[in-house]
Amino acid sequence: MTEDFLPPTDEEVDSLCSRLDREAKQGGYSLNPDADFVRGLAKGLLINERRYGYRACPCRLASGVKAEDLDLICPCDYRDADITEFGACYCALYVSRAVLKGERELASIPERRLPPEERNKLIQEKKASSEELRADIAKVAFKLSLPVWRCTVCGYLCAREGPPEVCPICKVGKERFERFI
Repeated sequence: MTEDFLPPTDEEVDSLCSRLDREAKQGGYSLNPDADFVRGLAKGLLINERRYGYRACPCRLASGVKAEDLDLICPCDYRDADITEFGACYCALYVSRAVLKGERELASIPERRLPPEERNKLIQEKKASSEELRADIAKVAFKLSLPVWRCTVCGYLCAREGPPEVCPICKVGKERFERFI
């Protein structure tokens, strides 16, 4: 298999590792204490960014269609649930404090992402229920002056005309927001 891009340089990997560490700490998260492991994941994220145009989790199969892969762009939508239940996210880039302190061992983490058919069905159901909800809200006597947007990664809510360019909590882009109300 030939790629039409150059692999990431050590400087690019170091830069991303520093950024990931800084943003993790700012958001109350911890990176895996194995620096070589983190570097490998950072390299995979950079390769996927070159390949697809976005940093898809290197431990998952991306479709190459950003709209279909939004849930697995790092940090993925499943990170918090995986950390809570298993002590780490699926690829183990982010770990719990218990893992960081050596109080909990890392183990295999099952895939939370639904298969494509189930995901598409859920998306269609969500769109239908979302349309019903909007219709119900419109019937309510009060009106919000602004729509409410929710970050699908961390749950941050904001009321404004459109989603923020970058989530102030987890730093993902505006495409990871959905209209909440």
